[in-house]
Amino acid sequence: MMYWTVHFHLVHKRLSRHRARRFCHLGVILAIFLSAMSGAVLPSYAAEPVKLMVFGDSLAAGYGLQQPDSFTEKLSQALKQKGLSVRIISSSVSGDTTAGGKARLAWALADKPDAVLLELGANDGLRGIEPASSRQNLAEILRRLKAKGTRVLIAGMMAPPNLGKEYGREFNQIYPELARQFDVPLYPFFLAGVVANPRLNQQDGIHPNAQGVDEIVKRILPMVMKLVR
Repeated sequence: MMYWTVHFHLVHKRLSRHRARRFCHLGVILAIFLSAMSGAVLPSYAAEPVKLMVFGDSLAAGYGLQQPDSFTEKLSQALKQKGLSVRIISSSVSGDTTAGGKARLAWALADKPDAVLLELGANDGLRGIEPASSRQNLAEILRRLKAKGTRVLIAGMMAPPNLGKEYGREFNQIYPELARQFDVPLYPFFLAGVVANPRLNQQDGIHPNAQGVDEIVKRILPMVMKLVR
């Protein structure tokens, strides 16, 4: 009986020493691993830039201007200077109306923008299109964008004064009313500070020149910054 007792204690001591050495080795290995990881360069995953689609007509497309002077290009540079990571998708077509915008919206949304600056309606006004029709088209565009959860900033437009007071009243109230209806921010007039200023417009008196684009970007930038943050 004494033999087995002594033998058991010897085996127990040997096992204990073996386990201690084993845990010691594991500790050394773990320490080496942690030390190596502390000096390792781990991959960094920067946030993806916000995709902002400018959905408009010739005013946003940069009609008559070199690409660096276009609205989308200057807006992109202004956002970059503010330290914001934004990729602008230019989806503006010269001559486009609200009906044309509605027709091509599904195709444009294939880029899956996070936010949209909606600038349409100037050509509707120039052509004297019935304000009720323009309203319906813009409302449908906004409905689709809201259904997708896309953030929207709508840029308002004003009717040419030569179309009369009644037409102007009906047309000009489209944008603030739709902004309230769909609960989206409104930049009241895209050409604010530029319209009817020869120094800021091209010879046609309609489209802004490079300096005019600078003025538009300066004025609309604060609202665009809120949109993409």
